[in-house]
Amino acid sequence: MDNPESILLDSDNNVLYVSNINGEMTNKDGNGYISKLSLDGKIIKKEWITSLNAPKGLAISNNKLYVADVDEIVEIDINTSKITAKYQAPDATFLNDLVADENGDIYASNTFGFSSIYKLSNGTTELWLKNEELNLPNGLLIMHNHLFVGSWGANPNSETFATEVPGRLIKISLRTKKIKNVTEPFANLDGIVRTVHGILMSDWLSGKLLYYSNERQSVVKILDIPKGSADVEFNPKQKVVYVPQMLNGRLTAYAFSSNK
Repeated sequence: MDNPESILLDSDNNVLYVSNINGEMTNKDGNGYISKLSLDGKIIKKEWITSLNAPKGLAISNNKLYVADVDEIVEIDINTSKITAKYQAPDATFLNDLVADENGDIYASNTFGFSSIYKLSNGTTELWLKNEELNLPNGLLIMHNHLFVGSWGANPNSETFATEVPGRLIKISLRTKKIKNVTEPFANLDGIVRTVHGILMSDWLSGKLLYYSNERQSVVKILDIPKGSADVEFNPKQKVVYVPQMLNGRLTAYAFSSNK
């Protein structure tokens, strides 16, 4: 793998998709690609989809795979393995994670440049929410009619990406767009993914796998993982967490189960 940033489970086809930046995080160099893997980590096709720039977050809707690629959302037909559309996000600077809602609409975080969320609906991408309270939004998931956001933090260093204030877990009402803090600042969050009883999160900068319990409303560290661990995925049937290690080109899998 080459700078793997995001990993996504396709439960209908029992495969994993991995976005590979293969270069700098915002370069439009055409080097990026998507890999297809089996659930046990065997490579089915390393360069399944090519000619992307710096692909990051992934989402599936209506048998299409969507990819965040710098300033556009790329649509791929899973059956034909072909790129079918590219949707420009107006003024976007760093599209990062994606998530699909029950209507098939796609939400995208814009992390660096300005804190915002884009929405792709009926072939049009619009700026859905721009607000500095989002604190550099990164990981996304939808739960209980809210868009949950893992934020990177406030006032990042342009070279190290370290922040003066860490990120936190935030939720946004899909109906009113009201922003509410779920936690206090605690980490530079990248991936967030729903589990049965909570949310798994990765801290990219310090290398931690974290867990937010819905019942306890608190965060605990699960284990230390390599720095650069990015957009994680969870397989609820196998109770496995998949972690793309962006800086060392590896994918790792960990058993995970939580009562609450």
